[in-house]
Amino acid sequence: MTIALDIFRALADSTRLRILALLRSMELSVGELAQVLGQSQPRVSRHVKILCDAGLAERRKEGSWVFVAPGRAELVEPIAAALAAWDAIEPDHWVVADAARLAAVRADRAAAAQTWFAAHAGEWDAIRSLHVAESQVEEAMAAVLGDAGIAQLIDIGTGTGRMLELFAGQAEQALGIDRSSEMLRLARVKLAERGLDHAELRQADLYALPLGDGAADAAILHHVLHFAQQPGAAIREAARVLMPGGRLLIADFAPHDVEELRTRDAHARLGFSDEQMLGWFEAAGLLPARTETLEGGELTVKLWLARKAGAGLKEAKAA
Repeated sequence: MTIALDIFRALADSTRLRILALLRSMELSVGELAQVLGQSQPRVSRHVKILCDAGLAERRKEGSWVFVAPGRAELVEPIAAALAAWDAIEPDHWVVADAARLAAVRADRAAAAQTWFAAHAGEWDAIRSLHVAESQVEEAMAAVLGDAGIAQLIDIGTGTGRMLELFAGQAEQALGIDRSSEMLRLARVKLAERGLDHAELRQADLYALPLGDGAADAAILHHVLHFAQQPGAAIREAARVLMPGGRLLIADFAPHDVEELRTRDAHARLGFSDEQMLGWFEAAGLLPARTETLEGGELTVKLWLARKAGAGLKEAKAA
C-alpha cells in the first residue's frame, strides 16, 4: 500500500504525468524536458526528483548534463499501459503538443550529431584508410558472434553506438557504456533513428562496468583496448560481468609500428599479439574460442572470441 500511495502522490500533477509520458518515448536530458514542457530547468528538476523518489524515473549524470530515464520496470510498465489506454479513449491535447516539441528535440540532436561527424570525419577516415574496410570488419564480427539470440549484451566503449546498431536487434536487453558524454549523445541520436528503444546508454568506465557479476551473456570491445592503459584489467572486468559460458568478442589491431597513432590519436598500445591476448584471457578465466585475422593496408585487424569458463566448457583451439 505504501508503494501505491507514493506512486499516486508522485503522479498527482499534470507536469509529472507529461514527463512520464515523454520518457516512454526516449531518454531525455533535464534541459530537453524543459524545452518540451516549456518550463524552467529548476522547476523540471523538482518534478523529476519527485518521480525518482517514487521509483518512476532515474537520473544519470553525463558530464554537465543530467539524463532522465524510466525507473523500475515493475512500477513504470503498469502506469505506462494505463496512460496508453486512457489516451486511446480520449487523446490529451498536451500529449499531442508534447509529441510535436519532442520531434523538434530529435531534430536538434540529429543536427548536432551531423555537425560533429562533419568536423571529425577527416580524423576517422585517416585511420580507416590504414586497414580493411570497416564493412568487412563488421561482417566478420557478425559471423563470429552468429545470429543466435542474446539475453543481455554489453558494448564496452560504445562510442557512437555502432556495435549496438549492429547487434542490439539480437538482444533482449542491450547496454552501451562510454566515458564520453559527447559520444553518448551521438549514440542516442543513432539508436533513436533506428528504433532501438531497448538499448540503454550509460556513462561509465570500462574498469568499473555498471552490471553485476554474471549479468551479461555477450560483451564487445570494438577498437577500444588500444586506448586502455591496462588492457588486462579491462578484460578482467568484462569477464566479471559475463555469466558462465558468456562470450567476449574483441576487435583490435595486431602489433604495428604506426607511431603517429600514439601521438596523434592517443593510442596507448600499438596493437596486440595473440600471445598477449590469450594470456589476458587465461588470467580473467576466459577460454579462447576463435581468432580471425583481417589483413589489408598498414594495419591488420584481429578478432578474438573467448568464453567464460564454467557451464561445462572446455578450452577450444583458436582457429
